[in-house]
Amino acid sequence: MLTILGRANSVNVMKVLWCLDELGWPYERHDAGMQYGVVNTPEYRAKNPNGRVPTLVDGDFVLWESNSILRYLCLKAGGDAGGLYPAAPAARASVDRWLDWQLSIVSPAERNLFWGMVRTPEDKRDYTLIDTAVRDMATNWAIIEDRLGDGRAFLEGEHLTIADIVLGCYARRWFGAEVQRPGMPELPAMRAWYGRLEARPGFRTFVAPKLF
Repeated sequence: MLTILGRANSVNVMKVLWCLDELGWPYERHDAGMQYGVVNTPEYRAKNPNGRVPTLVDGDFVLWESNSILRYLCLKAGGDAGGLYPAAPAARASVDRWLDWQLSIVSPAERNLFWGMVRTPEDKRDYTLIDTAVRDMATNWAIIEDRLGDGRAFLEGEHLTIADIVLGCYARRWFGAEVQRPGMPELPAMRAWYGRLEARPGFRTFVAPKLF
């Protein structure tokens, strides 16, 4: 039995739970992080020295970093993991590109928007930082809008991949009522893609619930 250590409302845990749902695999999940503590205990740090979530335990194998966990799950599934992780080198590299882009570009730009609007009380918000984050993320999402503008259903064509899972979790934050600010662009192709993601059972269960 796979075990996932991490609170369900972490964006990085959401990715893993959604992927497991797409694969149809059973697992156990134990709360860890923020209000649940656990991550600073010696036992947890022995598994994940960063003290972050999620951590995957698969028998004697322990793995941290959510995007690495997604890759591992798909490789464990074999083949192209039901289309989630294409086997052909160019197609797989194209999926991997979006996962790396999320880490290097999307997350740093989005952080001030999410923390500012969701985790900070209204009377303590720094709207200068928040609105800069809105502009930065609008620039990033324009890349996705352009990618989807040719009519493709998902980022890599007609089938959902882990690229859609990873970026779909961040799109949930962007389109959610919790973060809406003046100046957010329309992004019609991206919104249509997001609608297709909303129809997935794993999205509805793990990603759609209210942010905090």
